[in-house]
Amino acid sequence: MQRITRTVFEHNNSEKISLLNQYKSLLLLLKSHLTDRTFSILATPKLIDNNKYIGWYTNLEGQPVLLDSIANESHKNQIAKTLQTRINDIEQAVKLMILSDEDQRLISFWLPRIKSLGNQIYVINEDPVIINAFEEPVMPAPAPVIVPKPFWRWWHFLLLALLLLGLSSFLWYLFYPFDKERAVAPQQPAPVISSSVETKQVEPKTEPVVEPQDLLPTSEPAPIVTSEPKPETVPVPEPAPKVKNPPNCITKEEMNKDPNPSKMAIVFDNSLSMTVTLNESPSEVEQYFQYLTYGYRNMSEQERIQYEKRMTRLPTRLSSSKSVATSSIDKIQPNIDISLVTLTNCPAAYVSPFYNYANRGTLKRKIKKLTPTAAGGGGTPLYNGLEKASKMLDGVKRDDYILIISDGEDNCTKNNICTLANYIATQKPRLKINIVDIAGEHKIDCIANATGGKVYIAQSPKDMIKQMNKAVSNLKINRPVCQ
Repeated sequence: MQRITRTVFEHNNSEKISLLNQYKSLLLLLKSHLTDRTFSILATPKLIDNNKYIGWYTNLEGQPVLLDSIANESHKNQIAKTLQTRINDIEQAVKLMILSDEDQRLISFWLPRIKSLGNQIYVINEDPVIINAFEEPVMPAPAPVIVPKPFWRWWHFLLLALLLLGLSSFLWYLFYPFDKERAVAPQQPAPVISSSVETKQVEPKTEPVVEPQDLLPTSEPAPIVTSEPKPETVPVPEPAPKVKNPPNCITKEEMNKDPNPSKMAIVFDNSLSMTVTLNESPSEVEQYFQYLTYGYRNMSEQERIQYEKRMTRLPTRLSSSKSVATSSIDKIQPNIDISLVTLTNCPAAYVSPFYNYANRGTLKRKIKKLTPTAAGGGGTPLYNGLEKASKMLDGVKRDDYILIISDGEDNCTKNNICTLANYIATQKPRLKINIVDIAGEHKIDCIANATGGKVYIAQSPKDMIKQMNKAVSNLKINRPVCQ
């Protein structure tokens, strides 16, 4: 994998860190649903140089060239067309994916940013690659839509005007009296009627006026009784019930006042041995590993298939570890950032950035999607994972923590992991390491013993929940927030 370029990164900007983590989650979500050629347009970001820069990497081979530096317009247009085709392929693939609401929101948020004009586009052997700017998407302005006016729209007004003009001319011709004089009948004056009969004026009869007091009885008037208004009673609100907080809760003020809160790394075993069921005894599991190493001896093909199904049936070490780890993350205090160190195959472990409280959903999705692989022969690079995890943490000026979830020892190197644990304890005396041992073979107890931690044995689904809760509780980073 080669680096295309590097861009300045504001590592103290929580919003930028959140965007970077979301983009990595997007790449993880899309990768299994896209062809290698389509996925290659999305460069992979990695923090470098003490987190001051983002290095952008790709599996494509060749010399990267900025698209804007290509002088040949025809060539540039062809690259832009290829880029658009592959973005269309991504959008078509997304429509066929079965997504949770959270994944749908993630993709809906990032698709406009992938298509943003603010991104740098590099070209490697005719293949475009997007360097995401992590800025608000800049989309091309939509072309103005010009609606052609129909030909008849102005003609029908002209025709209507001509029609009205013709109609009015016809009516004028039909009803106007050219030579006729309109006959007007003489008006007769109204007859005057005179009468010698004197009209007798009749005076109107006057009714006696009845005063209102005459209608009342002659007894004394009833006294008017006025009642004094009663004072309004204002309801007194009941006092709010007091919240009873647990004695070990942490207040928001306490979290805000801590300028250098603890951090944590989860070292998670994702090797092939974790696919073994938890419903078989340790002796049966050991026998299964013997068969895997030295062959199935006299078993028939059908017997071998049935035996493997029995030994890998749910719940497995991996499925139970995922379930318990994701539920334990919810119990860890909000002010503690968490990193994930994954042990998948030799020679090295994969280390994620730290996830803050707002991005714990991304961390849990990452754990749920872990899948062992036989690439490179598999293996458990525990030594390398512990070394990387310890380097990420302080352990000197503050209390930091590592939680190891594994079913065995390192099989990628001959270096002594107990020596490494003693060295870590000397250099970082405030770094504490707890172990959840799924195999129960006590092969890596020295790591916890050297750093003041503890080992918790979990060989059944119930044990997994119980021992994981103990391991987190012992680290004293699961204090609930006071209400």
